[in-house]
Amino acid sequence: MKKVMLLTIFAALMMISSAAVAQTTASGTLTVTATVTGSINLVFNSDPSGVTLGSSGTNAATLAFGNVSAFGAISAGIVRSTTASNFTVSSAVDVLVTKTNSASANYTLKAQLGSADAVNTWTVGGVAVTNAAQSTLTATGTYAANSNFPVAITVPFTTASGTLISNTINYVATAN
Repeated sequence: MKKVMLLTIFAALMMISSAAVAQTTASGTLTVTATVTGSINLVFNSDPSGVTLGSSGTNAATLAFGNVSAFGAISAGIVRSTTASNFTVSSAVDVLVTKTNSASANYTLKAQLGSADAVNTWTVGGVAVTNAAQSTLTATGTYAANSNFPVAITVPFTTASGTLISNTINYVATAN
């Protein structure tokens, strides 16, 4: 009888320990998909012959000409020319467009002034730029190479001393 009772206790302990070890499980499968799309990136870089850009190497740089005049000293990196009625200041600005995951051979680069300027004339890379519409700077830009597009402002001699000239130029690169 002792043996039967010991065997019963032993069997009960075995059932308790296997119940404690047994766990409920669940499983699942996660399917992952992604579609790679081509992309391009545009940044402004300081050109060695131009004015050093603020935030060079980004797509939101600044070009500060500082004090400009028709005659007298001007800052390094500025090119100036004068006519009988106005003067033009310009600086070399490099635009770098890169691509990834794209078969595009080249890009089109356009520029447009952010707001109207009824007094001064603006050009980028020798192309007139206004706020009315985008102007094409190049239709066949080369990827992964700095391209120099000088920014120029023509100021009339009638502009009062101390006048602040400020505007933005919005650039758009489109893969061809």
